[in-house]
Amino acid sequence: MIVSASYRTDIPAYYGDWFKRRLAAGYVDVHNPYGGKPYRVELTAEAVSGFVFWTRNPQPFESAFAAVQAMERPFIIQMTITGYPRVLEAGVLDRDPAVAAFQALARLYGRDAVVWRYDPVIITDATPPAWHENAVAQLAKALREYTTECVLSFAHIYRKTRRNLEAGAIGWRDPVEDEKKALLGQLAAIIRNEGLMASLCAQPTLQGDGLTPARCIDAARLSSVAGRAIAAKTKGARPGCLCADARDIGRYDRCPQGCVYCYANANRETARTGLQRHDPDIASL
Repeated sequence: MIVSASYRTDIPAYYGDWFKRRLAAGYVDVHNPYGGKPYRVELTAEAVSGFVFWTRNPQPFESAFAAVQAMERPFIIQMTITGYPRVLEAGVLDRDPAVAAFQALARLYGRDAVVWRYDPVIITDATPPAWHENAVAQLAKALREYTTECVLSFAHIYRKTRRNLEAGAIGWRDPVEDEKKALLGQLAAIIRNEGLMASLCAQPTLQGDGLTPARCIDAARLSSVAGRAIAAKTKGARPGCLCADARDIGRYDRCPQGCVYCYANANRETARTGLQRHDPDIASL
């Protein structure tokens, strides 16, 4: 079993102590986001074949990475770095410290263990297409020796995303499909020019030349990190998703970073309150 921690909330940035305690306990209880009963996920070395961590800030999680390494289970870190203005992502690690943290992870665990995410791409008054091209060029140059892949995607404008964007102090728009494809193609060319693979996360209608379909929960990459085969069937979370089957242990509305485009928070105040009330000794977030 592969464990995902977590595309629902940034566990490495905020919940490292809790994760280490759950790792020591050997299990975690997970709130079912669709109204069902909570369920238990075993975290023992016998039950887990590998981990995928999702984060904007891995620094508070250093000892937790070491704990996973001590149990001799491979892990991948999907780390998002965009460098967007604070009006779009109020609480994330600044770009330069994020780049330094990414580079440090690659030195510790290898290039295959760290994947750079430049997503979601969002068009605003502060981030027009040319802004993205410049940002990706700078980041790709800084990260080219520290990873093998950059994952791209365009922002999904869900109802809660639209509400949060419209409440923000910035103009934005959702481009037509042809414009999205053109910009993704430009970004992919910049990324490939630095020797990295450019992949696209679960947006098959935007797939174009130079873009590989992403496998964010990637059994083959985990196998490379582990030096042994990690078997898992493909079980995407939505159409076009090629992720391997995994159990996610996070919870929605628990990440207080304040990204206005985030699909995982319906309400930023709920997320902040959730963190304040968090008890690292209980079995679930």
